[in-house]
Amino acid sequence: MVNTTDNRYAGLQEEIRHLARERNAVIIAHNYERAEVQDVADFVGDSLGLSREAAKTKADVIVFCGVHFMAETAAVLSPQKTVLLPDLAAGCSLAATINAAELREWKAEHPGAVVVSYVNTTAEVKAESDYCCTSGNAVEIVNSIPLDQEILFLPDMFLGAHVRRISGRKNMHVWMGECHVHAGIDPEDIRLQRAAHPGAEFLIHPECGCATSVVEAVSAGDIDPVGVQILSTEGMIKRPKNSPNDEFIVATEVGILHRLRRENPTKTFYPANPDAVCAFMKVTTLPKVLSSLQRMEHRITVPPEIAERARRAIERMVAIGGQTPLSPAPEAAEDPGE
Repeated sequence: MVNTTDNRYAGLQEEIRHLARERNAVIIAHNYERAEVQDVADFVGDSLGLSREAAKTKADVIVFCGVHFMAETAAVLSPQKTVLLPDLAAGCSLAATINAAELREWKAEHPGAVVVSYVNTTAEVKAESDYCCTSGNAVEIVNSIPLDQEILFLPDMFLGAHVRRISGRKNMHVWMGECHVHAGIDPEDIRLQRAAHPGAEFLIHPECGCATSVVEAVSAGDIDPVGVQILSTEGMIKRPKNSPNDEFIVATEVGILHRLRRENPTKTFYPANPDAVCAFMKVTTLPKVLSSLQRMEHRITVPPEIAERARRAIERMVAIGGQTPLSPAPEAAEDPGE
């Protein structure tokens, strides 16, 4: 199948695929990665979906084109496999807003509270948590907890505000963390794009800073609710296929536009803010993917005692729901054995 990125990457992509076959490696890439990296991957998806794929693959080596906490999650779920991160600089501004020591202090202030951590956290923070969640199943997980049970939700204040509003929980405390990319998408971006494309459906990720004001404005009647969809990343991917609309405004990191356009070639997508770019996701390049396979670096491991505790929170997340189907990358069908 032909790549959707330009031909200048074709030779390097073929070299990567060839070496991956020799190493019995699977290459997986997050929706926010560079387009050419998505196109060389065997699977493209969100962080939980990719970790699930990593756990079930028969490959010996997993090249995780994403950020550090995602590779950690894959290592927790697949301890017998070699998990490689092409660039150790691939961090996460949201995950960095809380560490395990800070969480332990917060728990001490609320003894007996149930801790629900967004998947964008380190393995050490997951180990201190009772549940993990994604943006797609956060409400479902919170609703599964008894109403009289105090909840600590972390680290994303925007997702937390959204979940608290939808669930109606009064005893839910939210950590004041944020993703620098989503915090940069503000209501003014939305107003300008909706004015420029009045017929477009508006797809928003709950972590976006504008989610709070948009939801409140919709409920107050200040914004026409028609065409507003608050969705997880995978919800964004699925929505255009099921929508009669031909145009969409997308409020999240712009890397997702590549997959949306690839899977919906007859439809048009506009970024809510074209500058919503995650620098951490973009540090992974094709030469770094190739080097990672050649040198078998950088291997991501999690100490067994932390992995065991973190796995409990992750498995509870998976058990409650939030299935996130993956998108096979363009070349995956030609490369059996993944």
